[in-house]
Amino acid sequence: MSKATGFLKDFRNFAVKGNAVDLAVGVIIGAAFGRIVDSLVKDIVMPMINFILGGSVDFSNKFIVLHMPEGYNGPMTYAEILKAGGNVFAWGNFVTILINFILLAFIIFLMVKAIAGARSRLDAAPGGPTADQKLLTEIRDLLKAQAAQQAAVQPLQQPQSPRGPGV
Repeated sequence: MSKATGFLKDFRNFAVKGNAVDLAVGVIIGAAFGRIVDSLVKDIVMPMINFILGGSVDFSNKFIVLHMPEGYNGPMTYAEILKAGGNVFAWGNFVTILINFILLAFIIFLMVKAIAGARSRLDAAPGGPTADQKLLTEIRDLLKAQAAQQAAVQPLQQPQSPRGPGV
């Protein structure tokens, strides 16, 4: 077997194992979940913060111009200054991404806690006796049967007098 064939076989074994497939599914779901959190921050959280603070906060367009392009007299927006070749310190974008991360971490934390709680309830559900309990039950039943058998045999035997037989 050549090294290339062995390499391909190793790759095939890796690719079809459950771990690789689980990882791929996790990455795809994570990307979709990231878009949901982005929308949550941009469309729900930030407008609420703007409303609470009197409409004066829009983190997505907060920046400091480090170098303005020569002769620039266009709109003073982040996108337009960048397009014109300016150097911009976009701290608002960083704050938005930080809020996204905190919300994502918090939501994942809640999901993990919910899943752990569900698992503990499933594990705590009575599933019948364990193997040890079944074995102990069998031993108890055998001992009871033995004791009952001995009790049934005892009355049939003649009690013997301490002085000897027949006395």
